[in-house]
Order: sequence, then C-alpha cells, then structure tokens
Amino acid sequence: MSSATNLPLVEDSLTESNRQQFLTFGLNDEIYGIGILQIHEIIEYGELTVVPMMPKFISGVINLRGNVVPVINLALRFDQQPRAIDKRSGIIVVEIETGEDSIVESGIIVDNVNEVIELDADEIAPAPTFGTRIRTDFIQGMGRVNDQLMVLLDINHILAISEISAIAEAQVTPTDGPAPALEQ
Repeated sequence: MSSATNLPLVEDSLTESNRQQFLTFGLNDEIYGIGILQIHEIIEYGELTVVPMMPKFISGVINLRGNVVPVINLALRFDQQPRAIDKRSGIIVVEIETGEDSIVESGIIVDNVNEVIELDADEIAPAPTFGTRIRTDFIQGMGRVNDQLMVLLDINHILAISEISAIAEAQVTPTDGPAPALEQ
C-alpha cells in the first residue's frame, strides 16, 4: 500500500520536470522569454561605459561587483530600431555557455521586465521557419501567455561569443597593405 501512495508523488515530480520557467520581457511591443536558469540577475538601466570599435549592438560595459560585463542592445541585435531608454528599461544579466565548459556573463537591454511564467513542454511549439522579425536561429520555441504568442529566445545563439568576436574583429581589422598614395 505504501508504494501506491508513492506513485502519485513520482507522477507529480515527472509532471513538474516537464515544466520550464521563463522570464518574460517586452521589446518593441513584442513579448519574449528567456529560460530562468540562464538569468543571473535583473538590474536597473544605468550608465554604460562605451567601448570604441565595437559592433553597433554592443552598447558598452558595466561594472557589476568588480566584473566587467558587456551589455548588448537586444533591439539592435535583432536589426530593429530601439526605443528610447526610460524608467522601465532594464538590463537582464544572463549567463552564456561558451562551449569551452565556461560561462560568461552578459547584459541585455530590454524595454521592460514582466514576470516569470511556467510552461509545460507541450505548451512550447517549435520555432517557425519564417515570418518572424528576428533570425530563426535565435528562437528556441514559441509559447502562449494569456492568448498572446511569445517568442522564447535561445540566448546562447543570440549572444554567441564566437559570432560576436568575429563581428568585432571584422570591424577592427585594418585594411590590407599601405594606404594608396595620393596623385599629385
């Protein structure tokens, strides 16, 4: 009889393990979500230190308890026009897997932070192959919140260190050879 009472507990734990939590936020009138396990913290938008010769979508860096953290303007990363920063704007500090068994922190600027939601695995649809305002490889899936569709982001692809480094290097790389001489 005791095993019968344990069975519902096992079923409950299996059901709970199929649920995922996402932090939801707004960006240009769209709702997005990021897996809560990748969120380090949420901070108010503050003064950024601009770093010269960085890609346009890297707004600068912040000092977060002694660590220099790059801050990405997510709207610019999505090739969209960002909104003006206001009192609801925030920075979500996320942890990105570099593929070298290490984690790097990075901040993303968002228009507003909403709430944490839970979705069952069957409530998450695959990423669409077309028709989105952002690159499809940035999308983990689609969820529904209060009858509104929400894009669930794959933060490791959006902030892939290798891709951002390649973009930064391409913008910094000097031209090959000496500058052409001016004709007199």
